[in-house]
Amino acid sequence: MRWLRPLLPAATLALPALAQAAEIDGSRLSAWWGLPFAGLLLSIAILPLAAPALWHRHFGKITAGWTLAFLLPYAAGHGIGAAGAALAHTVLSEYIPFIALLVALFTAAGGIYVRGNLHGSPGTNVAIMAVASVLASVMGTTGASMLAIRPLLRANDNRRHQAHVVVFFIFTVSNVAGSLTPLGDPPLFLGFLKGVDFFWTPRHLFPETLFTLAVLLTLFYALDRYWYRREGVLPRDPTPDSGRIGLDGAINLLPLAAVVGLVLMSGLWKPGITFELWGTSLALPQVLRDAALVLVTLASLALTPAGVRARNQFSWAPMQEVAKLFVGIFVTMVPVLAMLKAGEQGAFGAVAQAVTAADGQPLPWAYFWLSGLLSSFLDNAPTYLVFFNLAGGDPVALMGPHAATLAAISAGSVFMGANSYIGNAPNFMVKAIAESRGVRMPSFFGYLLWSGAILLPLFGVLTLVWFR
Repeated sequence: MRWLRPLLPAATLALPALAQAAEIDGSRLSAWWGLPFAGLLLSIAILPLAAPALWHRHFGKITAGWTLAFLLPYAAGHGIGAAGAALAHTVLSEYIPFIALLVALFTAAGGIYVRGNLHGSPGTNVAIMAVASVLASVMGTTGASMLAIRPLLRANDNRRHQAHVVVFFIFTVSNVAGSLTPLGDPPLFLGFLKGVDFFWTPRHLFPETLFTLAVLLTLFYALDRYWYRREGVLPRDPTPDSGRIGLDGAINLLPLAAVVGLVLMSGLWKPGITFELWGTSLALPQVLRDAALVLVTLASLALTPAGVRARNQFSWAPMQEVAKLFVGIFVTMVPVLAMLKAGEQGAFGAVAQAVTAADGQPLPWAYFWLSGLLSSFLDNAPTYLVFFNLAGGDPVALMGPHAATLAAISAGSVFMGANSYIGNAPNFMVKAIAESRGVRMPSFFGYLLWSGAILLPLFGVLTLVWFR
């Protein structure tokens, strides 16, 4: 163990030094540091097709391998203390809040069974998506997705063509519909924490959101009606429901409401009390929120009537897959976001230059597309903050003279999370739940073809109308 001794001082830095180490200077990193993140994305995209047995058995180990491909070289070059501080900061301040919220919403929504004789006709499918889209801005895209995807899948479980239903559900409920309040999607909540007025978002994004949802639901209805007519006589419904529409496990509406209240509390209550843990500052509201989310999860499990989760075909497998993959995504994403944050001094300085006109004024269309395209593959919450700061970071100015720029950043970060499975956490969760029910979902690249053919032209129209 003597070989460890020279490294021990770096691992026992004082807390102030650790806190400083947690902040990575992106201006000193080369683009090569983005390779582990790119490797993880390619693994998610290619291995389920090229080696499905390997991927499904060992995706956790593969994710860990790419995570170590960043952490070990970073520790060798910058010290174990710096690598440990960066890891602790990512896990404590970003991953744990992220996963605690998802688990609470997943558990509570999974304890609500929508009973009744639902059949997946085009009209019924559009109605479910429309109602869930309204809920998305109240309980978040994750909460609405987890609540509505199971009854939607059950309604269509005797149809031959189901994948397109799930794809459009991801487009609408899991992404676009969360753009009307800070509760809808994490990027907007971060803007709220930075000083953006709670009602600024619905006032400035309502036309764009309504137009996008209307177009997507209209396109879906036309496509679903085409397939519905071609299917002819449908096979026997494997889950025939009888009786009136209703909710079993409605007690879980209380945990869902508690989650919304806890998120609001963490944003509105600012006692100014913080704790230092392994060099990471944690505010008291955040600590209480995450601890309370664990209690909400346990309460949902205890309160749900017996048999409800079984009827819902509830399984922890989708949540386990998301938890394993996203811890790797969060960690390998650290140097990429640091380089973006460095602006023109970083390896991706061209991004900062691309969003600014020759006279120094921001370009809304560039902010819309660059924040959106990066949010398609990076976590859209920190991506939103990067472009928020590139645009000046002053909420008063961004809500006023530069309102078009803030609207472009907000819409790009939320809308274009639909471009890939990893653009927003609900996307992957919905995909995993659908596959667990036997739906043959498009591959990573197959989904990109769907989003490229449908969403990118639609975003082009949005650019011409609102973000020029």
